[in-house]
Amino acid sequence: MALVITDVSAGYGGVTVLRNVSLALAEGEILGVLGRNGMGKTTLIRCLAGLIEPTTGTITLGGENITDLAPHERARRGVATVVQGRGIFPRLSVRENLTMGRVAGASARRDRTDEVLGYFPRLGERLAQAAGTLSGGEQQMLAIGRALMTDPKVMLLDEPSEGIMPVLVQQIAAIVTAINRQAGLTIIIVEQNVPMVFGMTDRCIILEKGRIVAQGSRDEVSRSEVMKEYLAI
Repeated sequence: MALVITDVSAGYGGVTVLRNVSLALAEGEILGVLGRNGMGKTTLIRCLAGLIEPTTGTITLGGENITDLAPHERARRGVATVVQGRGIFPRLSVRENLTMGRVAGASARRDRTDEVLGYFPRLGERLAQAAGTLSGGEQQMLAIGRALMTDPKVMLLDEPSEGIMPVLVQQIAAIVTAINRQAGLTIIIVEQNVPMVFGMTDRCIILEKGRIVAQGSRDEVSRSEVMKEYLAI
């Protein structure tokens, strides 16, 4: 398995947000994480990225226990994170942002600049432009491209459609799916945009109060009573 999460709990200031979550992702799988605001989705991403420490449980990447590793150590082992709000360096150019992504990855890994610009030709047209002057959709493309520059094994995406025009949401979803298929990249995507998630993934979970309350194929989850109750669709 590419990524295994076993009985992981985590929270903030003594308040438990994520409760005994267990998951296993195969190499090249895309997992969708659904649920309302405040139910533990972002906490799961932050925990996997090493931004917060789990209070219980273990996280293994390719068989290696990474539970106690710092974020930069996880990045060098192949965990790339695209945080909510994108987290680009606004004063640096597009090219410099991409270079920062390669620096964050292991030095022995390949240069994926041409590949990234192939997926996101808009970035190729704006290499000298300050990242903060890009549109919201372009900034999200840059954030994903920078993550890909680390040559990751697993990519964590936290609300990638937030604040982006619908036409660009569809485009980004298609590109992420293409990256998954062509590069065999394992992806976890946290999203409120249910159609986007169902269009990209084969397997989904729903979090409620930090627990997995539904999981299975997208068809199974879409037909579940939990989906109707918790997401009101």
